[in-house]
Amino acid sequence: MLDAEAAMVRFLSLIAGEPDIARVPIMIDSSKWEVIEKGLKCIQGKGIVNSISMKEGVEAFIHHAKLLRRYGAAVVVMAFDEQGQADTRARKIEICRRAYKILTEEVGFPPEDIIFDPNIFAVATGIEEHNNYAQDFIGACEDIKRELPHALISGGVSNVSFSFRGNDPVREAIHAVFLYYAIRNGMDMGIVNAGQLAIYDDLPAELRDAVEDVILNRRDDGTERLLDLAEKYRGSKTDEAANAQQAEWRSWDVKKRLEYSLVKGITEFIEQDTEEARQQAARPIEVIEGPLMDGMNVVGDLFGEGKMFLPQVVKSARVMKQAVAYLEPFIEASKEKGSSNGKMVIATVKGDVHDIGKNIVGVVLQCNNYEIVDLGVMVPAEKILRTAREVNADLIGLSGLITPSLDEMVNVAKEMERQGFTIPLLIGGATTSKAHTAVKIEQNYSGPTVYVQNASRTVGVVAALLSDTQRDDFVARTRKEYETVRIQHARKKPRTPPVTLEAARDNDLAFDWERYTPPVAHRLGVQEVEASIETLRNYIDWTPFFMTWSLAGKYPRILEDEVVGVEAQRLFKDANDMLDKLSAEKLLNPRGVVGLFPANRVGDDIEIYRDETRTHVLTVSHHLRQQTEKVGFANYCLADFVAPRLSGKADYIGAFAVTGGLEEDALADAYEAQHDDYNKIMVKAIADRLAEAFAEYLHERVRKVYWGYAPNESLSNDELIRENYQGIRPA
Repeated sequence: MLDAEAAMVRFLSLIAGEPDIARVPIMIDSSKWEVIEKGLKCIQGKGIVNSISMKEGVEAFIHHAKLLRRYGAAVVVMAFDEQGQADTRARKIEICRRAYKILTEEVGFPPEDIIFDPNIFAVATGIEEHNNYAQDFIGACEDIKRELPHALISGGVSNVSFSFRGNDPVREAIHAVFLYYAIRNGMDMGIVNAGQLAIYDDLPAELRDAVEDVILNRRDDGTERLLDLAEKYRGSKTDEAANAQQAEWRSWDVKKRLEYSLVKGITEFIEQDTEEARQQAARPIEVIEGPLMDGMNVVGDLFGEGKMFLPQVVKSARVMKQAVAYLEPFIEASKEKGSSNGKMVIATVKGDVHDIGKNIVGVVLQCNNYEIVDLGVMVPAEKILRTAREVNADLIGLSGLITPSLDEMVNVAKEMERQGFTIPLLIGGATTSKAHTAVKIEQNYSGPTVYVQNASRTVGVVAALLSDTQRDDFVARTRKEYETVRIQHARKKPRTPPVTLEAARDNDLAFDWERYTPPVAHRLGVQEVEASIETLRNYIDWTPFFMTWSLAGKYPRILEDEVVGVEAQRLFKDANDMLDKLSAEKLLNPRGVVGLFPANRVGDDIEIYRDETRTHVLTVSHHLRQQTEKVGFANYCLADFVAPRLSGKADYIGAFAVTGGLEEDALADAYEAQHDDYNKIMVKAIADRLAEAFAEYLHERVRKVYWGYAPNESLSNDELIRENYQGIRPA
């Protein structure tokens, strides 16, 4: 682990001994304020700190600014406040104006030491809202220079061209045009590769005009025109060969064509090329064991090196499956059977219905020539172990997303031990962890037990466990590592013992029900609700969608991420295309049911009544009370938030159940039958998002209509995701 403070001090101390370097202003950049301060103490001259902002509030902003003033440093101020990054011209100048006023009037900061970064975002992304990003920055430069005297302006120039990553000539042209207009409007400095700066006047006229259309947002079709033109200019220097390959790959040897199709995820020619390869092979199986597996090995290598992302790998798997499906009749006719690297039984454990992550792991392993027996979801231990014996599995993989799955995994491990299994057991899923695997699971099974953090790690773990040369060392290292985890866990300071239930109940939520009258629910009883996909897509939280595909980042910023942004944009487009199809053809029909009932609290329970007479109890909902020791805070129970029966106040409770569409499984099965794992996973991921969106939509309808206690609520989707509404929705 890097000691950032020590590294900063060492580096600055080293360059301090070089006069030619030490006299140049040094910019210190760190996410940790302690590291920044260490650096400032080592600088002989004037430094620049990158950066501060108001995203954590004005108080922290002023505190940091005063410290910088004391050190005599200049500062980069991001156009970022409590509401997020500024993405429009109006927001940029609003935040910069506010920061300037605070810095100059309250902190006493010299205006010439203020460097504003009004946020440069990518253009030509294919998303309409992004089209004016460059123009907004350029306009903000003009506003800052006019309104905020002596302040300077900077920005990360490469961000603006991120959509064309891999096409350096076009990126250089975008940088040149962007800087030409930004500098004319007041931009003072920028972060850019100085060795890759084109001269504005030297740009080809057609390219310059197309780039200006995008930068200045002069045409609605500017992005499409630049995309069409971009391929023509991709061929400069080292890109010429790649451009030629893209145009000429259909003339290559069939083995290379198959590899290209697999890497690029192209299905258009796969049957044609597979047939040609079959004609050249002595046996059909040789096509799988030869060029197809060679191509998938390239995919695996690129994925392992971080040069391909999970959605691309799944597309590669789709190509592979279609090729294998084409060959299967020929293989069956010749009674041949291919070899695999190993066989693994995978399942989502009993009690858990989540399977998207498991499906992705299966696809990734199949890409690497492992035979996968997928038992699906809600699979009991006896079925998992019986199947493993029947198919002579080399490994078992367990997946789970919810907390009860952890206990079921322990149960499976105990059963494996009882039945004498020795094969490796792999553990994965959102709720699992190395600590839980080491402390709770591994000790119940004498065979190798390994926690796998995500799909990209699975191949390496499986390969090591099945390798004659690597297995023993890998297992020994893992067991030693888990033993260390257990020791550390045992040494942790024990939790404060819980208070008694009686003491916790005595410390319940103190609330004066005499001074509060709960709002009367407008619509009692159970009602069925339907919502169109077009309605629900406005409520989608996209961040978990990208997490499903192992793309880390928060939406919408992930679309501009330096590493995964391009693939995230492709994935986002595919998802919206799928939503369009599902909506237009009514292939997925979200449905829900909601009920509102009279209710009152009785102790830690909630009595739910048939009607407003409150004489007939439909059911009693039992709840737990917090029993951790609390000083100055209540030991809460969910029942505390419902009016007590003895108060005489009429209160209510609601419940709902939603589905993104009961047709989901049939759609996924149809894609699987077409050997299309990519769209199989896509439709499941979208149905998951639609279900969550429906929950958000239905809760809003409850607040505004069915219960009606917040009829005038008007919240954005971001505010809904942050739960800025009245009421709670425990899950």
